[in-house]
Parts: sequence; structure tokens; C-alpha cells
Amino acid sequence: MAQIVKECDYLVIGGGSGGLASARRASNLYRAKTILVEAKRLGGTCVNVGCVPKKVTWHAASIHETLKDAKNYGFSFKETKAFDWQGFVAKRAALVKRLNTIHEEHLNDESIEYLHGTASLVGHQTVNVALDGDEFNLVAVKAKHILIAVGGHPSIPSDIEGSELGITSDGFFELQKQPKKVAIVGAGYIAVELAGMFNALGTETHMFIRHDQFLRSFDPMIQDQLMIQYERCGIVVHKQSSQVKVEDIGNGWKKLYYKDSDGESTDEFDCILWAVGRTPELSRLHLDATNVQLDDKSRIKTDKYQNTNVHNIQALGDVCDRGFELTPVAIAAGRRLADRLFGGDRHADAHLEYDSIPSVVFSHPEIGSIGLTEPAARKQYGDSNIKIYNTSFSSLYYSVFDNRQDAIPCSYKLVCVGQDEKVVGLHIIGPGSSEMLQGFGVALKMGATKADFDRCVAIHPTNAEELVTMK
Repeated sequence: MAQIVKECDYLVIGGGSGGLASARRASNLYRAKTILVEAKRLGGTCVNVGCVPKKVTWHAASIHETLKDAKNYGFSFKETKAFDWQGFVAKRAALVKRLNTIHEEHLNDESIEYLHGTASLVGHQTVNVALDGDEFNLVAVKAKHILIAVGGHPSIPSDIEGSELGITSDGFFELQKQPKKVAIVGAGYIAVELAGMFNALGTETHMFIRHDQFLRSFDPMIQDQLMIQYERCGIVVHKQSSQVKVEDIGNGWKKLYYKDSDGESTDEFDCILWAVGRTPELSRLHLDATNVQLDDKSRIKTDKYQNTNVHNIQALGDVCDRGFELTPVAIAAGRRLADRLFGGDRHADAHLEYDSIPSVVFSHPEIGSIGLTEPAARKQYGDSNIKIYNTSFSSLYYSVFDNRQDAIPCSYKLVCVGQDEKVVGLHIIGPGSSEMLQGFGVALKMGATKADFDRCVAIHPTNAEELVTMK
């Protein structure tokens, strides 16, 4: 058994964005003695196989779309070669490595001890850390507070023969060669984002979804418009689908056996990507040693303060049951947790409010959403108390296009409640939606009404002005 060789005020298990944010705040602001444990690379999913590499890939895809649009603005040129996938992947990997290094430098500068290893709990205050994954090189850490922020990993279906022949979103960032034809299984935001990028960069893209729409937790307007746009731009959507078997047919190609609304069929792909959900990264933690309770989805149960049922163990991010697998949510929750644990009476009630959290899908076109969907608002407040404002339009960007059918329409919706028409939901799809949503998110958090939107002078000509001129 490992000898206890280290003690600290705060032990953070997980070097993702939420864990890093909480550790840095505890150490910098409150001088808590902090140790951080991470088994992989610092930055977690967001930096390594998520937000950052995904967004730069989205930029590449968007630039390719802009190149196609350029002729409408009088530009004439020929592409001398296809997109340099391998060169771009190398640049993206260099960016990720640079960010990993920056995170480690921050930990050194801020007096946070960093242990690169695998953590397992042996009690409610003690954790064994196998340094660099070596079970014979153990360090035991005793901590006053333990934060579990280890994130999750993409799931691979266990009930489909040959499913191991496919990849996940993690594998997407390891592709050294651009697939010619890809099958993406899933209808959530990861599936939608990767499909949009593949298609925009010239890969023949098929999506296999269990129902008839993408993004089923989003407003129906978003679902309908995204389906229209994805089918319009050439993505083949297999609705009401299920996968039966995957078979290796050689030369990197696989045969997918599936059922969809048209019946049973097969097709061949050089990449099959599973985007069917994520699993909390808890298997190596030995939570049974502490009796930390899990929900029916194997996520850690927490209260609004991120507390588990064990008094000195907290959890945040993808491993807990708060329902938002978003990096900024984990960061915000981590900072408030550090405030509450180490900030004294002034921060005794510090916690993240999980209502009206803005979220963006980097699809093609982009999606922004905050607050209640129309069905959710009607259920909560009743039909008679709800007023809906809608608008659809084409951006000025497309006004000089030779073929106006190439225009990507924007669709916006405001969901309002009560006599004062408080805006409780805002849903937008169209170019520029991601940057636009942040400011409107502030307005909703402040309790803005439709009249407040109307009183704001429009900025013309922009897409955003349509949100303050709806009738």
C-alpha cells in the first residue's frame, strides 16, 4: 500500500478546462495548497479533441465555402490543388501541443503541483496516483477537498458487430488522410458539426439518425431548418436508421449493413464515425471505495453546489448529472466551487445557475440557442401565456449572388411569456449566429422583455438587427 507522501487543501482529479479553472482559482486567489492529477494531456477534451481543434477545422471548412462564393463578388481564380488535409492536420496538432505547454507553464507559475498519472480513490480523503500510469510508482495524496473533473470519452456501440472498425470524434482528429466517403452515425451536435465540416471540405457525407430530425433537444424551428440546409448542400440523411453490422472489405474500406426508412441496405465507406454519446471517465477511479452515488446513466449525482453525497468530494463537468456537456459550463462551475470552498463567508452560497445557458452548434450554417424551446415554454407556462416571434430572411451577403438559390436563409425565433413578454427563449440559425448569441445571452440573463429588444436601435445592415425589429 502506498505511503502518504503528500497533503493538500485541494486535490483536483482531471486536467480539463473545468478542473484547471477550479485549481487555478483556488491557488491564485485563495492560496490553497493545490495538487492537480491528469492521466492524459492537459486541457482535456476541449483543447485536445474538442472545442479548439474542432473550431479551427470549422474555419477551414468555412473558408472553402467562401472560396466557392467568391465568384459572385467578381473574383476569378482556380484552385491549383485540393485541400491539403495532411498539412492542415499538422498545423492543428502543433496548436494543440502549444496549448498543452501553456497550461503546464501556468500550473508551474501558479504553484500548483502537477502529477501526470492515474488517480484512484482509497477513501473519502485519500487518493493513490500511479505516476505516468505505472501502478508500481504510486504516490498517495491526502486532501481536505477532492474534486472529480475527469470528463468523459466517446462511446462505441457494443451491440453492433464490427463496430470497432469505426472511429469516434477522438479518431476524427487523428485522421491523416481525408476520407472520400464518410458515414456518421448520430444526430447530436457532434455528429452535426463533423458532418458539416466533412461535406464543406468535399467528402461525400452520409448521416444515419434514429429518428427524423437532428438535435432533438433544440427548438423545432432549428431542427427543421438544419435538415433543409443539410439536405440542400448534399448531405445524404438516412432517417429512422439502425446499424446491423460493419465489415472490413480491404484497402481501408468498410461495408455498413443498415436499415432505414427505405428498408434494409448496404453501402461502402472509407470512414465510419460513431457520434452516439459519451461515457463518464470513471472506471479507474474506484468510486466504490467512497460510496459516491451515481445516477442511472453512471454519472455522479451532485447538488447545485457540485457536492456529491460524500461531504468533502465534489464533481463537475461531463462526469456529473447537471446535463450540460459544455466547456464554459465546467469552467464557470469550477470557479464558483473554488470560491465557495476557499472564499469564506462572502462566497458561502457561490454556485453556477444552470438555467439559460447559451450554446452554439458549429454546423453549416451555425446555430445559437438559449433558454426554453417553444414546446418547453408552452408546457411550463401554458399556451395562453406564450407569444412567439419568428422571422426568416436572406443575408445581404447573398444579394449579389448569380443564383439566389445558393443563399443560406436565416431563421430566428423569440419565445416570450406573460403580459410583459419576457424573453425566455432565443433560437437562431444562419451565418454569424455564434458571435451574435453572446450579447443576446446577457440580455436574457438580465430578464429582457420584447419591449427591451424593440427599444434597442438596430445596427444596419447586419443579420443581428432582425432580432430587435421583429413584429
